[in-house]
Amino acid sequence: MDAIAKALPDLLAAVWWPFCRFMAAFSMAPILGDGMVPVRVRVLLSLGLAIVTLPALQAATHIDPFSARGIVVAIEQVVIGAVFGLAFHLSMAAIMLLGFVTSSQMGLSMAVMNDPMNGSSSDVVSSLLYILCILVFFSIDGHLVLVNIVYTSFARWPIGGGIDLLSLQDIAYNVAWVFSAALLLAIPVIFSAMVVQLGFGLLNRVAPTMNLFSLGFSVVTLFGLFMLAMLIRTLPDHYLRLTEQVLDLLNQRLAAGPHG
Repeated sequence: MDAIAKALPDLLAAVWWPFCRFMAAFSMAPILGDGMVPVRVRVLLSLGLAIVTLPALQAATHIDPFSARGIVVAIEQVVIGAVFGLAFHLSMAAIMLLGFVTSSQMGLSMAVMNDPMNGSSSDVVSSLLYILCILVFFSIDGHLVLVNIVYTSFARWPIGGGIDLLSLQDIAYNVAWVFSAALLLAIPVIFSAMVVQLGFGLLNRVAPTMNLFSLGFSVVTLFGLFMLAMLIRTLPDHYLRLTEQVLDLLNQRLAAGPHG
């Protein structure tokens, strides 16, 4: 009993570091980090994964968690885990931005719904696309892929090995392709809405008494819904390609190591 009591502080210290990394990754990841997932669920899931992966990890038991170095190492684990979770969030952010741009072109940006699970408000189109992405995310086992990447990172970026600043720069720079990908996906809706509005503008010049601008709002909305229905059929393939780009980025950083 005394031997177990003496080994308990070292065991807790060994579990603490992977717990911080898993918890940060789940908090920043899409779906798992949303408000609809309770915090205690993420805590229990991170603790369970930390315990399960403990035999395969190089435990940093020589670092005191309550020392100044222990606090710095804990912050490093949080930053590394947050980088992985944020990388997975980029592909989801592109789809959400697509929904916002599409709803604004269709005239549905004012149709905002309050989500009681997340505690935030969003437009109807973005909520629809988000639900579709949730189905695709779990259909490709995205949660398992995230766990595998975080687990692999312990071998490439060991505990106490420092923060890879180059990876943080890559994540920051790759935010640009989120906007470009969302704009490329929204171009058909934007162009079709512009064509309809230009057509009604020309008709209004010919017959100004018909008040075609008020009628044009309804026609643009209906035409936008038609284009959205055509776009949704190809959206899962686009989401998969965006996720593959994120995975390629993470694999390159994992292959390069902490200071590659």
